[in-house]
Amino acid sequence: MAAISADIVVRAPRRRWLRETVRRHPTVVAGSLILLAMLAMAIFAPYLGTVDPIAVAPVKRLRFPSELYWFGTDAYGRDVYSRTLYGARVSLQVGLGVALFATVFGLAIGLVTGFVRLADALLMRVMDGLMSVPPVLLAIALMALTKASLGNVIIAITISEVPRVARLVRGVVLSLREQPFVEAARAAGTPLLRTLWRHILPNTIAPVLVQATYICASAMITEAVLSFIGAGTPPQIPSWGNIMAEGRLYFEIRPYLIIFPGVFLSATVLAVNLVGDGLRDALDPRLARRM
Repeated sequence: MAAISADIVVRAPRRRWLRETVRRHPTVVAGSLILLAMLAMAIFAPYLGTVDPIAVAPVKRLRFPSELYWFGTDAYGRDVYSRTLYGARVSLQVGLGVALFATVFGLAIGLVTGFVRLADALLMRVMDGLMSVPPVLLAIALMALTKASLGNVIIAITISEVPRVARLVRGVVLSLREQPFVEAARAAGTPLLRTLWRHILPNTIAPVLVQATYICASAMITEAVLSFIGAGTPPQIPSWGNIMAEGRLYFEIRPYLIIFPGVFLSATVLAVNLVGDGLRDALDPRLARRM
């Protein structure tokens, strides 16, 4: 009986916290549901699609949406519905991949530069140089030096996003390194890496997590821009950007070629931003105290 009572006592606060989170941050729930739907669509695209997304059928070109072709066909007779489903894979891979790599590298650079003055003087000048160029222009310049591929798109956008995380983490570390608990650890002879790992890193997780959601949304938009102008993924890989790029010539007579992938891209970016806004509100201690 004692074990059952203890289990109930532990679960009760968790359920209360979940109910309060849903009540106070409904946008997180809405964004999460949309994002999960997009993830499921990307994972099960081979089973949800009607035909091969790269199968060309000139006799079926530019057909309006129907029972057979839900989103119509493009100028090459390819099924826009199937291509939109597979396009979710590219956008989510780019968004999640850039968010992960930019967070890891930016976190490492921010921790070192915020705690080591020599590294701050050298590395942050490089970050300032990268931030002086708009992310889209920097990604275009980097893609111009390489061949079009999904991996190169992720690398190019990651390089343009790393300075954001690095400067954010550096600012947090600069405020933390003067705190008494950090000074006590240094006075006790704690090694630098251990100080960063145990005392500094845990305090940077919340702002970095929120920043990662915004980077994910920004990366998906940047990938769509790169693919739209022909500097992103190869044409044989369906992505929302190149689907809209191929349909822009026929927008006046076949607007669905741009509307459908555009709606999916907008919904995904909106969902990620909703989750980011909710996490920011939930993880901000000052806002939590006011609420």
